[in-house]
Amino acid sequence: MTKKKKEELTVDKYIASYPEKVQLRLKKLRQTIKKAAPDAEEIISYSMPAYKYYGMLVYFAAHTNHYGIYGMPKVMEAFKTKLKAYKTSKATLQFTFDKPLPVKLVTELVKAGAKHNLEKALLKKAAKKK
Repeated sequence: MTKKKKEELTVDKYIASYPEKVQLRLKKLRQTIKKAAPDAEEIISYSMPAYKYYGMLVYFAAHTNHYGIYGMPKVMEAFKTKLKAYKTSKATLQFTFDKPLPVKLVTELVKAGAKHNLEKALLKKAAKKK
């Protein structure tokens, strides 16, 4: 008896698993992240689309009443005044389906996260040389 291989989840399959209205939001979010961090590697992690750039950069996911980005606590803290209009937690930023994605804000967050990750990696590399 052979074991049936579990089908691998991809970002395309993740997005396609949602209703069309949600898919449109997720596609826009994906496009925004990829444009803001073009060198980031797109993966699935914790069953969510995610991006790696010198470490984990950002995740995104959809839920029943919202979708959001996750995983940038230092960036979220630095941008807390710009995030007052949104539901947030330490590493979560939620968007509602009834409003357009704040592309400029997401772009700023992702770029700041990429810069943070790169700087952290460079500091770590420099410390190893000493």
